[in-house]
Amino acid sequence: MIRGVIFDMDGVLLDSEPFICEAAVRMFAERGLAVRPKDFRPFVGTGENRFLGGVAEKYRLTLNLPVAKKRTYELYDDLVRGKLQPLPGAREFPALCRERGLKLALATSADKVKMLINLREIGLPARTFDATVNGLEVRRKKPAPDLFQLAAQRIALPTGACLVVEDSVNGVKAAKAAGARCLALTTSFTPRQLGEADFRAATLADAPDAALQW
Repeated sequence: MIRGVIFDMDGVLLDSEPFICEAAVRMFAERGLAVRPKDFRPFVGTGENRFLGGVAEKYRLTLNLPVAKKRTYELYDDLVRGKLQPLPGAREFPALCRERGLKLALATSADKVKMLINLREIGLPARTFDATVNGLEVRRKKPAPDLFQLAAQRIALPTGACLVVEDSVNGVKAAKAAGARCLALTTSFTPRQLGEADFRAATLADAPDAALQW
């Protein structure tokens, strides 16, 4: 029986990919390397360490990751101010879950600084959730289940009683590996690519009733 909902952030509550990609492109440009937005595509949903590190490896660039991330977030913060918008249902669906007595958690592969910037910009404070987990708090990133297992632990529920809302292939794999049911949103990948999910919808505004009724 469903007792909690665990939300991924990017691609579920908002779409920050164009902004973080632009910030990363600018960061690499400052280091003399011209990269393309499509270079980041294989690393979407895996956290900023891999998002930046994977591209650096591709081009054989030695990257001081803490310094590179700090600069990327500075650029990102400037880029998103007043421009980042919540995706359809991002406020209404959590409120519906609350009305049904479900516990809520936010579990993102992003670092805490990016999580807080995003929530600030879309007007959805961290206190909306009973617990939050960010990518710095787990060693293994998606498709490993660690992020969702920790989120379930923090809201004192078994993962089998939780619905995970995801948008990426790695995220769906992580949710299923954790033993949770998964609602996949097709904001980033096609329904076919997200075929392992239990439920699928275009956005949270289109989520099927069945996703909260089991």
